[in-house]
Amino acid sequence: MKKIIVSCMLTILLVTMSGCNQDKTVVVASKPMTEQFIIAQMLIALIEQETDITVEHKAGVGGGTSNIHPAMVSGEIDIYPEYTGTGWMFVLEQELIQDPQQLYLAVKEAYQEKYDIVWSGLYGFNDTFGIAMKRELAQEKGIRSYSDLAELGQELTFGAEHDFFERADGFPGISTEYGFEFKDEVGMDIGLKYQAIQANEVDVINIFSTDGKLKEYDMVVLEDDRLYFPSYYAATLIRQETLDEYPELEAVIGMLDGQIDNDEMTYMNYLVEIEKKEPKTVAIEFLQEKGLLK
Repeated sequence: MKKIIVSCMLTILLVTMSGCNQDKTVVVASKPMTEQFIIAQMLIALIEQETDITVEHKAGVGGGTSNIHPAMVSGEIDIYPEYTGTGWMFVLEQELIQDPQQLYLAVKEAYQEKYDIVWSGLYGFNDTFGIAMKRELAQEKGIRSYSDLAELGQELTFGAEHDFFERADGFPGISTEYGFEFKDEVGMDIGLKYQAIQANEVDVINIFSTDGKLKEYDMVVLEDDRLYFPSYYAATLIRQETLDEYPELEAVIGMLDGQIDNDEMTYMNYLVEIEKKEPKTVAIEFLQEKGLLK
């Protein structure tokens, strides 16, 4: 009889412990873009390795920040990767701060005060607008920065989607800032830019700075040496309420601080978009190479 009672007590204890673990759940979200899928898988892998917290993943949330941010405020989502420029200008609706570090500190402080949401340290990469050209041509011309392009690019053809030529903060603004004068300027559909530069129909195009196709076509992103484009450095956002409940998560999300530079993020995007590897596989292999995942 005594054995039966002990057995029942153990069963009740195990069920209770199991119930407690099931209650320890956080929701990690990602926007519908490749690098967000990869980073979300990194966060999930690290949380599952370092804690006993269960992770629910809301992958590729439609509308991106427009829908994820309200869900963070309401508590439906606990954690997701975000970009400094997006948080500052789109969510907080503030005027651009050109200096990347000042922008990071300002958006971090504002989110804490206004939304009780914490920004981690920056991962290291900056997924911003940019200008790129084939590496071979850039080396041949000695062009490494926008200022070099303004000085040496008069015989080159610039290509971009039609919108970029029409937006005040697109080609008109950057041409005024740097004094660009190209041999020709060609408007095209956004999906044709890389084909056009591969076919030598254009020499320089506008891009996103961690696009996986940069690796596929061996292109180099030129330095925006006057910081014309806003910076979009990425970091993990977590609700303060979630951190208060699971303080162990602070150290976990901090494991990605300073770990991913632009070349690494571009290469991981390339592996998923071009080599068709799964984001989870790419994320885990990267963490293992960094020694962050066993």
